Amino acid sequence: MAIKADYHLHSSFSGDSDTPMEAMILKGIEAGLTQMCFTEHQDMDYVYATPQEEGIFELNTDSYLYELIKCKEKYAGKIKLLFGVELGIQPHLRRQLAVYAKSYDFDFIIASSHLCNGRDPYYPSFFENRSDEEGYREYFSSILDCLKSFRNFDVYGHLDYVVRYGKSKDADYSYEKYKDLLDQILTALLEMEKGIEVNTGAISYGLRDLNPCMDILKRYKALGGEIITVGSDAHRPDRIARGFDRAAEVLTACGFKYYCTFEKRTPEFHRI
Repeated sequence: MAIKADYHLHSSFSGDSDTPMEAMILKGIEAGLTQMCFTEHQDMDYVYATPQEEGIFELNTDSYLYELIKCKEKYAGKIKLLFGVELGIQPHLRRQLAVYAKSYDFDFIIASSHLCNGRDPYYPSFFENRSDEEGYREYFSSILDCLKSFRNFDVYGHLDYVVRYGKSKDADYSYEKYKDLLDQILTALLEMEKGIEVNTGAISYGLRDLNPCMDILKRYKALGGEIITVGSDAHRPDRIARGFDRAAEVLTACGFKYYCTFEKRTPEFHRI
């Protein structure tokens, strides 16, 4: 396995996982990883579908960090564990996000768009009474709004997350079809000296490509982009490092020779 660092992982500190952190770590060691970065969900002002779910994406960061420190000590010499977070970005949260990001000494911050104008594409209602293209365009436009409001992150996660949930998923989706918006997103990220993530979680959704699609990765490279992290988006042990051989093949085909890890918000490049 050419890629030995999983930089998008969730444990029971995220509201959509019930796996203890230690169980994730043991599986990562078994899989041959040398680094794991936990990126627990912090989605402020998330719009929940039911009252029972209320607050599940609000991270208890102190408890998370305490457990991570214990595990770092326990597994020192076996695997390197990093302190990350996946921040759900919404433009109206610019101040809260800025304060939060500075409140902890994170190694790595993923910016993600889970909510698009207050709605998560995960729910079928996002696509009701409109085409996939209309939903996808709204989503990509919302990322541009997010990039204007918040800069304190390292990579943008699963850039085309929305295609996981469209009625046709990525069957009729391509970079070319949305390049007017995607080029603006990539240009903004490069001007901010930010990277993008290759998210192999797309495999679980039956997509043709990983997130983002191969042509987006090629375009990012053509524009001068070099900062790439790879994450499985695993919420349970059996999905850790899933599809990493495929990710290495895709990145190589797109012209990348390196992938990145982060420590203290600083990228380190590793040959694929």
